[in-house]
Amino acid sequence: MKWMFATACPAAISLALTPTADAKGCIKGAIVGGVAGHIAGHGKLGAAAGCVVGHHEANKADANKANAQAPADQK
Repeated sequence: MKWMFATACPAAISLALTPTADAKGCIKGAIVGGVAGHIAGHGKLGAAAGCVVGHHEANKADANKANAQAPADQK
């Protein structure tokens, strides 16, 4: 019982102190990729790939918004 407590406490502390993940685009991409992967017979692989692509697209959209809001006369 002591070893369980000794391993559970550091694990709980490390999980409590980790920053939250930013899953912008990942959930939507995982759903679409999971459905497409399910049709192809590889649902989990499709969901993982969809998450990566969705996250990439969300970051790309954020970068485009940031560039559009920047003043044009900066050098």
